Amino acid sequence: MMRTLFLQPPSVEGFDGGAGSRYQARREIKSYWYPTWLAQPAALVPGSRLVDAPPAGKRLADILPLARDYDLCVMHTSTPSFANDVKVAEALRAENPALKIGLIGAKVAVQPEESLAASAVIDFVARNEFDFTILEVAEGRAYAEIDGLSYRDAAGRIRHNKDRAILEDMDSLPYVSAVYKRDLRIEDYFIGYLQHPYVSLYTGRGCKSRCTFCLWPQTVGGHRYRVRSVEHVIEEISQAKADFPQVKEFFFDDDTFTDALPRAEAIARELGKLGVTWSCNAKANVPRRSLEVMRANGLRLLLVGYESGNQQILYNIKKGMRIDVARRFTQDCHDLGITIHGTFILGLPGETRETIEETIRFATEINPHTIQVSLAAPYPGTFLYKQAVENGWLDAEHAELIDAEGIQIAPLHYPHLSHQEIYAALEVFYKRFYFRGGKIASIVAEMIRSPQMMKRRLREGVEFFQFLRQRKAAA
Repeated sequence: MMRTLFLQPPSVEGFDGGAGSRYQARREIKSYWYPTWLAQPAALVPGSRLVDAPPAGKRLADILPLARDYDLCVMHTSTPSFANDVKVAEALRAENPALKIGLIGAKVAVQPEESLAASAVIDFVARNEFDFTILEVAEGRAYAEIDGLSYRDAAGRIRHNKDRAILEDMDSLPYVSAVYKRDLRIEDYFIGYLQHPYVSLYTGRGCKSRCTFCLWPQTVGGHRYRVRSVEHVIEEISQAKADFPQVKEFFFDDDTFTDALPRAEAIARELGKLGVTWSCNAKANVPRRSLEVMRANGLRLLLVGYESGNQQILYNIKKGMRIDVARRFTQDCHDLGITIHGTFILGLPGETRETIEETIRFATEINPHTIQVSLAAPYPGTFLYKQAVENGWLDAEHAELIDAEGIQIAPLHYPHLSHQEIYAALEVFYKRFYFRGGKIASIVAEMIRSPQMMKRRLREGVEFFQFLRQRKAAA
């Protein structure tokens, strides 16, 4: 077995490139998702180590000495971080010329040829579901025999093996939380709307929705929701609860945990017996009776992708959501005491000045507890990327998704709506939502009830205004 280092590379300060981060960028307040998609193969490879550099505050100089202690380094990369990650790989190879280096992630899954061609130090990339692909590499198997692998052969030629079969038995995967316990400090991970410290993990892969912008189902996860058994999930939560007594909340990071409602309810009932607080991703169409079951068994928060308040835009992106249903769902959550963190996207196909205003009004009317506003990001491998290139909304030669500081830019533009207008609308959205008397009062009340929350919200407020200043300077 090769001595294997799994690495989320160091980057600009505050950059969140973890698998749970749907948009790899520096957010308006400090946030870090767990490197779950590195932890999963790390759990399969005996004797491996996982280093998540950004949350741990590690720089390249901290990482380089590790290169001497390993035979293989597996790095997670993304479209926004790829150029930086290649530089890290080159520095690691210079430190240890014998080190084999491979990349995983959506970027290399959809662009294996281009990724390998970017640097001679990249020996291979693992496409699709890469867990067992990486295990076989670490076992020392010949690259030519490993499904799902693209690699550089002894003569320097790029080869692509056949795809790896989609993993059906999700219970065959070991617990990622064991790797968290072994290699990570969970207090390093922050998400503004989750209680701290939190732990996140997946109970399944894939998403049956067809949203044109969404990265994971179109690149590595697929559109079938393949799930772990209820028993397997509960066993891991039980173990994690014992391993991390300080954890305040568990988060299920499945693209849409509520896609399989009978199973979601079954898991909820078992979580209720454990007495844990939990949250998950959900679509804004969960019936009230299911919300009641989940709320009665420890559900605290739902992360809901509303995306837009305009029905035509939702049709354009194949969201499969109706505004009236979303309103009813949101009111049900308010009635039941379920907190909502709502996410919205500006600059999707069909966006106009009028639809931006419509979305801002919609967000303030339904009034989730907190929101996140992102800029439409056409990742390679998504239908949105293909659509944007074909229609001239995106210059494929200059399709950067972040600036030099890691902050999201607005890469899409339309004949009637410029990059600059979409970019500027994000700040307007945040101010219109949060600078309301009722919203300010609810946040202040939350702070008064909890000294810990007061300290946290004050820190986040400082970070938020610093973020806005940096955006203005970059505009």
